[in-house]
Amino acid sequence: MYSAYRQFVSFAVGGAVVLTALGGGAAVARSLKDHKPHKGVTRAHSMPVQGIDVSYWQGDIDWQRVRGAGIHFAFIKATEGGDHLDPKFRQNWHAAKRAGIARGAYHFIYWCRPASEQAAWFIRNVPNDPDALPPVLDLEWHPFSKTCPKRVSRSLALKKIKIILAAMERHTGKRPIIYTDPNFHRDILKGELKDYHFWLRTVAAEPHKKYPGRKWAFWQFTTTGIVPGVPGKVDRNIYNGSWSDWNLVLRWLEASGTGRGAQTASR
Repeated sequence: MYSAYRQFVSFAVGGAVVLTALGGGAAVARSLKDHKPHKGVTRAHSMPVQGIDVSYWQGDIDWQRVRGAGIHFAFIKATEGGDHLDPKFRQNWHAAKRAGIARGAYHFIYWCRPASEQAAWFIRNVPNDPDALPPVLDLEWHPFSKTCPKRVSRSLALKKIKIILAAMERHTGKRPIIYTDPNFHRDILKGELKDYHFWLRTVAAEPHKKYPGRKWAFWQFTTTGIVPGVPGKVDRNIYNGSWSDWNLVLRWLEASGTGRGAQTASR
């Protein structure tokens, strides 16, 4: 496994994170469950740094209970396409911060909308918070969409992706994370965008089996998670590193706000 700390040192170029870390992960994480556990994700359940991703589908979340259950980070849906704002984004964004959970916002790409419009919509609605994790670009095909089920060419998809990624980075000062699934990765992303950190979906096997050769920072290992404070089922994720790595990430992000982070990155 490559250094989980080194892969994150570029995240905080534009700001600082000031967070209260949760200790004793194993003790509190016993309350975290998967409604439909898979043999291929046994390791994920035992990893120390656990997270979730949410949207309005989860309803009203009790973020204090979520934190108490052993969740350390959350990716929160913010925008989709060029005109949709998740109805719960602002509520979740501020409440997760108050609970002391590291959080980042994600944009769900829409292939039938110009990339520049999508980037502008994300920038308009997502604050440039120095205490946030890097933004995420969610890359998938949408075969069941009523308005845009089509697939675009590889060249056009990569062009759109790069435009949005660049705009996200200018807005936040942080290199974005790419979320994807096996099908989209196979069709478009394999061998591409190696300078970005990846958040990979695979619910029945470990990432190296579905994404050979792809380094990753986060793994979405189930869509049927049970987390106290979240109504119903929720996606669960892990960070690819130890508890010490995670604390180093948070401390480095905090230090970057004072200018020390840039010095560390240049070493």
